[in-house]
Amino acid sequence: VQLQASGGGLVQAGGSLRLSCAHSGNRFSTYAMGWYRQVPGKQRELVACISSSGTTNYAGSVKGRFTISRDNAENTLYLQMNSLKPEDTAVYYCSRRRGRLCQHPDGYWGQGTLVTVSS
Repeated sequence: VQLQASGGGLVQAGGSLRLSCAHSGNRFSTYAMGWYRQVPGKQRELVACISSSGTTNYAGSVKGRFTISRDNAENTLYLQMNSLKPEDTAVYYCSRRRGRLCQHPDGYWGQGTLVTVSS
């Protein structure tokens, strides 16, 4: 399984970006998927997760601004990020959980895409 994240870049505060994560293996639709982010010197934190059935959950800091979604026909995970803030600056990673629920542990990781939000 390979996960290829893309869509990061430089954006002004208040702007939007959409991240994508292409999943190369089979059975994408049967696994929960997540987005994480990491700032140098800090632990990686969960941003959002979506179960195989489409149930979502979000970190409090992004709730109402970010939307996680999936296209099972295209084997792709998305993260729509609106109203971006400088504190959203981080490397964003996608992950595939080991099962269909967000409670399952992470199994595979993508390589990360950098999001920089300028003030």
